[in-house]
Amino acid sequence: MLAAIVLSFAVAAQAADAAGTQSDAAMQAASAPIAASDTPSDSGWPSLDDITALLRAQFRVAPAESMKIARAVLIEADRHAISPILLLAVMAVESSFDRHAVSVAGARGLMQILPAAHPQLIASTTDLSDPAVNVRLGSAILRGYLDESGGDLDAALLRYSGGGRGYARRVALRMQRFDASLHRE
Repeated sequence: MLAAIVLSFAVAAQAADAAGTQSDAAMQAASAPIAASDTPSDSGWPSLDDITALLRAQFRVAPAESMKIARAVLIEADRHAISPILLLAVMAVESSFDRHAVSVAGARGLMQILPAAHPQLIASTTDLSDPAVNVRLGSAILRGYLDESGGDLDAALLRYSGGGRGYARRVALRMQRFDASLHRE
């Protein structure tokens, strides 16, 4: 299943590159609010309710907080053509879904954005602990690394982690667990 996620990501990245821009439908979907009752789209992505339940059960994230995180994940996954399962896995490894997490290097929030490494990107940002802001920036950074690596997920994750040994493997394992949890019927 992990191979299917990575393959679907690679196909989406190639389609985005070929098109040059997102289609009107994709742009509308990215900007439309996601309702709690929404179900997965044609993408086969998990629903808002499924992600919220997973965060509450596995990470003990409060209901309102899990809803904010799930909404941000689905919006940014669609906006950046990245699997929401990949975004969830990165957050699990980086912060265990603690939006107030701060690393010894100064990385902040769910996706552990390092302000010193991305000063232009965060210049107008005041709160990296806000799930919507943090996931938007982290997704943009990861998408950039994926594009620069020609879609090589391991290389993009290595760069995202700052060279962390075993990081890509830990993210891949989390992806497998989330995929299994979210697709259980």
